[in-house]
Amino acid sequence: MTTTEVTADQARQALVALRTEIGKAVVGQDTAVTALVLALLCRGHVLLEGVPGTAKTLMVRALSTAMRLNTKRVQFTPDLMPGDVTGSLVYDAKTSEFEFRPGPVFTNILLADEINRTPPKTQAALLEAMEERQVTVDGEPRKLPVPFVVAATQNPVEYEGTYPLPEAQLDRFLLKVTLDIPPRDAEIAVLARHAQGFDPRDLEAAGLRPVAGPEDLLAGQNAVRRVAVREDVLAYVVDLCRATRQSPSLQLGVSPRGATALLAVSRAWAWLSGRDYVIPDDVKAMARPCLRHRVQVRPEAELEGVSADAVLESVLATVPVPR
Repeated sequence: MTTTEVTADQARQALVALRTEIGKAVVGQDTAVTALVLALLCRGHVLLEGVPGTAKTLMVRALSTAMRLNTKRVQFTPDLMPGDVTGSLVYDAKTSEFEFRPGPVFTNILLADEINRTPPKTQAALLEAMEERQVTVDGEPRKLPVPFVVAATQNPVEYEGTYPLPEAQLDRFLLKVTLDIPPRDAEIAVLARHAQGFDPRDLEAAGLRPVAGPEDLLAGQNAVRRVAVREDVLAYVVDLCRATRQSPSLQLGVSPRGATALLAVSRAWAWLSGRDYVIPDDVKAMARPCLRHRVQVRPEAELEGVSADAVLESVLATVPVPR
């Protein structure tokens, strides 16, 4: 066994251990935690949709603590300006020169809270950061830290004062995860922790410790690139995406970028599951979180109660699965 294989195996164990470690602070959100780990492995971004109070901010803080990564939070509001996110040039009276003051985007995990509450001009400030891993201020590109992941939240309940994310920005999110209210047992466990003195603002007191680091993430990313994909599985990914473009319930199907995203996250999921090859079940498991935000349901179908997830379920049921 080579050193690289040992390193990759250790990296997998460390990243899988994140669930247990983050579980010391967050109860019942394993799916969202896994999505964030997959996004880090694929150098992608995550859109978290859920009602207030489902531990979205706490989860991101717990992840950054357990992985020794920096995190910053931006509350997106209607009056937020692009410079408030990217940073801006500030005049220094002592030197009589302008100097760049980095914005909160210069971090490893950026929590963009209620991203759909800010105007398109400020939303667009994130596009370059999400795609190019840099921001351009006064014509000069400035590289962002590595790794860099945007974990954006949006509230499905309050629609007043929101600006829907454009298709181009939605397409740049690797995954969209819906955070539901935890089941009764999990909610009782949350209250029991608080009754025993748990303080969500003090993660160290909760016993949260780093169990993985940037070196584990780098080894994992390199290992994911070596995960094998058979020709028929590649064709299956393409057929799923093409089927969405032909669905009568959709006015917008999955783009080629969505197909590459589904392939990437399927490889990462296969590697986390302990395999160095992708099987069709990996693709099926990742199809909904990877594609649900890349399709648009026709208004008339939406009035009949059709959802993006329902259309994807139908596509998964009809497209032939390779053996």
